[in-house]
Amino acid sequence: MEGAISSGPNPRIAVVTGGNKGIGFEVCRQLASHGVAVVLTARDEPRGAEAVEKLRALGLAQVIFHQLDVTDTSSIATLFVFLKTRFGKLDILVNNAAIGGVEYLQELHANEEKFAGMDFDQMLEWMVKNVREPVDSAKKGVQTNYYGTKHVTEAVLPLLQSSSEGRIVNVSSLFGLLRLISNEEVRQELNDIDNLTEERLDELLDRFLREFEADALEARGWPMGCSAYKVAKAAMNAYSRLLSRRHPALRVNCVHPGYVKTGITMNSGVLTPEEGARNVVKVALAPEGGPTGKFFAEDEEASFV
Repeated sequence: MEGAISSGPNPRIAVVTGGNKGIGFEVCRQLASHGVAVVLTARDEPRGAEAVEKLRALGLAQVIFHQLDVTDTSSIATLFVFLKTRFGKLDILVNNAAIGGVEYLQELHANEEKFAGMDFDQMLEWMVKNVREPVDSAKKGVQTNYYGTKHVTEAVLPLLQSSSEGRIVNVSSLFGLLRLISNEEVRQELNDIDNLTEERLDELLDRFLREFEADALEARGWPMGCSAYKVAKAAMNAYSRLLSRRHPALRVNCVHPGYVKTGITMNSGVLTPEEGARNVVKVALAPEGGPTGKFFAEDEEASFV
């Protein structure tokens, strides 16, 4: 679904992955409300097109849809060609598309009343207890949450470099903090950005999946409970730091939007998608010359550890 992009002679162009619902939809809405021309992407074309129509009904005409499956290299290539042909540049990439990497107990998906009286920790404990983690789901989680983010980013890098100040915002999580990995060797490697390489990241992820399949996660010091989500986000954080060093002209940052009520959290959480998206958009629209290679927990710069 293509529309006219007409907010000034040279509007900022943003791509948001996983933009048809939840945090991604709100990021699209808020960016468009700030005058940014937004390419809302989603794997499911009807749902993506419907999301754009909702935004246009709000008077946000500067939003268009393009199909994108972040795990499909041909889909990523098609998006790149579209962006290059249509705009010739990209100013903001928000890598929001993600999956839980788990199998949800569907009967336990809850509405807000379920969590009345629960605090943050109780809700989180409830969510982790009510998922299963089969190997296939873990593999899909790593493929989507780490490799999907990486492959989209690498594909559009030339367009970001054509911007006067390209920005990459990777939607992360407190689940990606290194303190959750008890294996000291792995934790130190992921934090040693001077010596870490993308090839080593691949090796560590392969090792994680092998040990997951061998039912050896706890024995080898990997995080338990939503394990694949935690490890993929930790790897994405490390990749973001490497990328910021490799391309110092770009602004590359990770944002934990907060514990948000979305499908991934089974509608548990303490923030609305609108509130979570606000934290992402703040980093995406930070003044020129701002920080790069950083982690923001909700509204403040924080440690990757």
